[in-house]
Amino acid sequence: MLEALDTWHFGKVLYAYRTHPHHGRVLSQDVVADWLGLTQAQLSRIENGAAPQDLGKLMQWAHSLGAPADLLWFKLPRAKHQAPRRAAAAKTEPIQSGAQGGLLLPVVINGHSVMVPVDARTLAESGLGSLLDQPDSSKEHEAMSPLNRRAVLKGGIAVAALPGLGLEEIQHVAAALDDARRYMDGPVVEYLRRQIAACKSDDGSLGPKKTLPVMLGLLGAIEEHARDVRPAVRRELLTIGADGAEFAGWLYRDIHQPLQAGHWYDRAMEWAQEANDQAVQGYVLLKKSQMAYDERDAVRVLTLAEAAGQPHWQLPLKVQAEVAQQQARGFAMLGDPMDDVERALGEAHHLLTQHEGASIDATPHLSPHYNRANLMLQTASCYIEAGQPARAADLYGTVLEGDALSRRDQGYFLARRACSLALAGRPDDAASVGLAAVELSDATNSLRTKRELARAMATLQPWATRPGPRELREALRA
Repeated sequence: MLEALDTWHFGKVLYAYRTHPHHGRVLSQDVVADWLGLTQAQLSRIENGAAPQDLGKLMQWAHSLGAPADLLWFKLPRAKHQAPRRAAAAKTEPIQSGAQGGLLLPVVINGHSVMVPVDARTLAESGLGSLLDQPDSSKEHEAMSPLNRRAVLKGGIAVAALPGLGLEEIQHVAAALDDARRYMDGPVVEYLRRQIAACKSDDGSLGPKKTLPVMLGLLGAIEEHARDVRPAVRRELLTIGADGAEFAGWLYRDIHQPLQAGHWYDRAMEWAQEANDQAVQGYVLLKKSQMAYDERDAVRVLTLAEAAGQPHWQLPLKVQAEVAQQQARGFAMLGDPMDDVERALGEAHHLLTQHEGASIDATPHLSPHYNRANLMLQTASCYIEAGQPARAADLYGTVLEGDALSRRDQGYFLARRACSLALAGRPDDAASVGLAAVELSDATNSLRTKRELARAMATLQPWATRPGPRELREALRA
């Protein structure tokens, strides 16, 4: 069961539960489906298909199975603490920490649950904070009444207010969630854009397991509302949805779930095509090339990077630089001449210099953190693939001495440096760097970092009995 829960795939959890020896016999799909309010065919699709993303359904199924809340990758409502007078609004309990210290509140729209993030300032300014913290207080009615009836959607579930907005604006957002075709407009779209940006900002320090639930809630809200709006607004929603879906793909890469990452990359491409966003389409091809590198699929690394480099995508200069660097990595992996690798890296440096000389970045959401330090780090990975690990280790060390990286990226590239040091025949240095990476990978829940550490450990096998490698092996097993 623990292994199934660690996959973040509720279908696998259901299968593990049905077949667990504790029952004495395998529970049929018909029986479990009936418990969950599903058909046998629906349960079969859940068990064998892509991981379900609807948090409302996940919470319902978890409650039905009695799954311990501390083993789940999302939080359950604390219904047992609610007072009777709040029964009608029971589903407004906080589900998951959101961006900037906020909460996710579930909202039911036309029978579908979507998660809306609310930050701490929103709770204080709208009065929802006192509503949640003091369920038996006489202030409950006063806190809710200013939102008027539009603040309560079908089923009596309270809608969340947006941060930093006044009463009239809060009412406007509530109306937008209730009637997207009439009220979904610029301010609501801009709010969703800001929340995605906040998730990206928080990811480097919080890690994917805290960021991903918020991101999936936002994407659920975008997908739900995009069905019922005017075409111009739908294109706006899909534009920011494509950006968010690409980021969700990255988060799934970080926890090493390539199937889910591929799903969200495909969704990002589909939405970008419908929104006629050329740049994001090329950008997703770049990200797919990078995912192919995670799997060490050299041919796809290069062909996807070359596809991303086609001029019709009209990529901004810094993304073109990243594409050129990715092509260099593909050349190195395929054993092409070092002149080809260096030529592509030189093109990347030239493009990045041009970008740095520009006064305005019109696409800050594409390659938001790509800079000179990132290019040096990726150049180091090219040197590893080209059989020059000592050169790579020196480059990694130069960048890691600064403070340009997030905690998660610091851990990942420490692990990469440990690999390069091991390949260069410096086992004690590799083990020391690897131990620092272990600490950061645990703090940020980055399975991607742990995979690199496993590679380093495999390379250190000839020195397995030395104190440093032995200590690293024990830390990885802990």
